[in-house]
Amino acid sequence: MNFKKLAPLAVALMLAGCAVGPDYVAPTSNLDTEYLFQGVDGTEVGEANQHLVNAWWKQFNDPILNQLVVDAQNQAIPLKVAAQRIRMAESYQSAIESFKVPTVSVGAGFGNLQLSENDPLLGGAITALNPLTGEDLGLVEDNNSAFFAGATIGWEVDLFGRIDRQANAASIRKEQMEIMREGLTTLITSDVIHNYLQMRGAQARHAIALKTVEDQAKTLELVKLTVKSGYGSALDEARARAALAATKAVIPQLNIAENVHKQRLAILLGETPKQSQHRFATSMPLPSFTGVIPTGLPSDLLNRRPDIRIAEREMAALNEESAAAIAAQYPKVFLTGAPGVLAKDFDDLFNGDSIAWAGSIGVSWNVFDGGRGDAIVEMQQSRFDASVLSYQQSVITAFGEVETLLNGYGQSQQYVTLVSEAATATSFAVNKAKSLYKAGLTDHLSILDAQRQQNIVQDQVIAAKLQTANMTIALHKALGGNWDVVTKTAD
Repeated sequence: MNFKKLAPLAVALMLAGCAVGPDYVAPTSNLDTEYLFQGVDGTEVGEANQHLVNAWWKQFNDPILNQLVVDAQNQAIPLKVAAQRIRMAESYQSAIESFKVPTVSVGAGFGNLQLSENDPLLGGAITALNPLTGEDLGLVEDNNSAFFAGATIGWEVDLFGRIDRQANAASIRKEQMEIMREGLTTLITSDVIHNYLQMRGAQARHAIALKTVEDQAKTLELVKLTVKSGYGSALDEARARAALAATKAVIPQLNIAENVHKQRLAILLGETPKQSQHRFATSMPLPSFTGVIPTGLPSDLLNRRPDIRIAEREMAALNEESAAAIAAQYPKVFLTGAPGVLAKDFDDLFNGDSIAWAGSIGVSWNVFDGGRGDAIVEMQQSRFDASVLSYQQSVITAFGEVETLLNGYGQSQQYVTLVSEAATATSFAVNKAKSLYKAGLTDHLSILDAQRQQNIVQDQVIAAKLQTANMTIALHKALGGNWDVVTKTAD
């Protein structure tokens, strides 16, 4: 083997580490050591149980809800689309990385070449005769054929790291797709929990309305007896009928709300309404969250929030793409080779004398492009600078959301406590008003007013619980974290 012929290749390999372009440095942020509303009721700083952090909805203690989350994460069509996008990103990464290694193609075949005797260059050689004997000299045959087999090898030596930077950017883009799927899982899971709780809330309000209708119907009968005996008035009866009709009018609206949330759940589950109707055949009480929310430290948001992580990865990807644009302005070195065998007869094709090969090394460099290369570099730098600002905005937005929801979560729990106390008081007022009315010590208006207040406050209790539940969902979402369910069945 002639090692001198390999010298250019060796030099190229030694120079392959001359990468150009900026190295990526992860951003740093000046963060507060604690939240402004840290320590509100129902929260704690630590994250002692990571399982509860990731599968926090299990603290609603509702097996149906747990199973809905599992099924949604396995069946939701948007998540399946996201999985395909990850596969696309993986394929793109593989395609880019393939340029790092030589491209080898093989081929074989048969060729035939017929030369013209009238060819101005070779025609004379074909028809040349021996001047002494007059015989054909056979300098060039007019008909030539041969069998061949061989390979073609091409390789761009990545001297300045252009291909390597592009491959790094593709790898980061794949990471972004994975984080996006994680974020989409969070959005779909939170939507499932929200719609499930809203559906149970509509069912609870429906039950309250039915109970109120029953009580008001009994009150109406009592008023009728009172009017019949001469102690009541037609006005009392009219008011009782009006109150009963008004409460009955609420029931269709609650049925609409319950059905809307059922259909939304079916969509999230990737099912038709008929396929999912068995899941909600039985009305269940509105579940209550029984745990505490571990907020962690403000610095935890940088690694937990999908939007912040995507923004950081965008900076990293654009840094690599910017470096690739810089490297593209430097020379490109190509190595090519074509080893093979060539013979006129197929039987001779694989003899040692039939070996043939060709090799070359070349350099390509755009020494003038009208400023196009510099413009592309500047464009990539501007994209990177914009991504830095976007990252800063994502961090600020995340902290604002957490602070807002921490305060809202604490206030909503106080609201539940206060309206629950009001509900107890209104129930006592209704019972007292009925007793006084039976004894003839008050008119029917007192009963109607007490029942109206009771109906309003009981509805407020459900609304307060739903508000707290929504705050619970929103706060967990704002704090981030991986919500993927590992098991296929609910606990």
